[in-house]
Amino acid sequence: MNDSVAKTLKAVTLGCRVNQYETEYLRQGFEWLGYREAADGEPIDVCIVNTCSVTAESEAKSRKTIRRWAVAHPESQIIVVGCYAGRAADEVAALPGVVDVVGDKRRLPDLLRRWGLAEPPSGIARFPGRRRAYVKVQDGCSMRCSYCIVPLLRGESWSRPADEVLAEVRCLVDRGHREIVLTGIHLGVYSRERGLGTSVPSCDPHLRLADLVAQITDLRDDFRVRLSSIEASEVTSELIELMARRPERICPHLHLPLQSGSDDVLARMNRRWPAERFIQRCQEIRDALDRPALSTDVIVGFPGETDADFVATCQVVEEVGFSNVHAFRFSPREGTPAAAMPGQVLNRKAQQRARDLARLGRLLRRRYAESLLGRRLQVLVERPVAGRTGWMAGASQYHVPVAVPGSRELIGQFASVTADRIEDGLLFGGR
Repeated sequence: MNDSVAKTLKAVTLGCRVNQYETEYLRQGFEWLGYREAADGEPIDVCIVNTCSVTAESEAKSRKTIRRWAVAHPESQIIVVGCYAGRAADEVAALPGVVDVVGDKRRLPDLLRRWGLAEPPSGIARFPGRRRAYVKVQDGCSMRCSYCIVPLLRGESWSRPADEVLAEVRCLVDRGHREIVLTGIHLGVYSRERGLGTSVPSCDPHLRLADLVAQITDLRDDFRVRLSSIEASEVTSELIELMARRPERICPHLHLPLQSGSDDVLARMNRRWPAERFIQRCQEIRDALDRPALSTDVIVGFPGETDADFVATCQVVEEVGFSNVHAFRFSPREGTPAAAMPGQVLNRKAQQRARDLARLGRLLRRRYAESLLGRRLQVLVERPVAGRTGWMAGASQYHVPVAVPGSRELIGQFASVTADRIEDGLLFGGR
């Protein structure tokens, strides 16, 4: 199909990095069908909405997004994918403008076939508009946290073959992406499906996440790797040792979901480790790496959470010294054990706890940023600093935003700077 008759496409993503990857996969599949990105103000033939269902608020936002697209672009055919589409397919199908619904992410190639693409791609070739590229290496989850609906929607864990991942990384780096973020719903169990007792075959029963990361960093030396969210219990000694050996290639940043610092709450959540074991693993990481950034997720207002439980959570958060804390209020999800648990916490109390935890998180984020003053940072430059002529901003290897002197010519490149001050939430560094 030539450009003069090419149909137009727009896509919007809600939710996690895995969703962002999958949206890009569909976008590129539709490009193979001859579609092109619609320009501003241009009629849109197909809208893809990738939805989230992790909270009730996420679902409400998904519905609002679909309705907004239908009103703004009544000529469009709306394709809805993602976890909300999987949880409430009939409800989604009844929304205005929706012509196709796919909840099972393993069926995305079938979606492309249904729209006319005989041979769907096995992965993505680029991440337009981004200097870092997400690469999905695993999907599904075999954990059964009592509050989480995702395993019911994504299914059992499965992993992509290493050679497919390596080929995708090589292509993305060739296209200029200088940071590769490995993502998954349950990243730490990469290729361990048989060991978990699931019915899903492993791509290679002898391969582990650390092996995959080593193979990726062996490809070439002009990019770095960052790991997405991973359970502390799955940060193996092999992975820690690899990160310590290759600090310039593997970002010293790990996002480790804590969820609660109370052992009683963790037990009701059906989490794997008590708080003390979590703290020990964080200390093991700190002992091995040079001032690593450890970020986390915490749920407040879980059923039965007392004031003492919340205090315990704050104490653990402060003891670990997280570089960033994402605080979430508990959202009951129909079909999960936690939704029917007694002791549901009043919303106003949960809101106050979330505010208190966010305040502590800001303090710790500032404290961690201050610990980087005087250090040499490797910054992937991404954008100009608003209101600061001659300054560009990007992410350091520690995932802390840094401003560097320079012009737009630096975008997409690494800049090495020494951090010397903090202003407006940014570390500033001289080259």
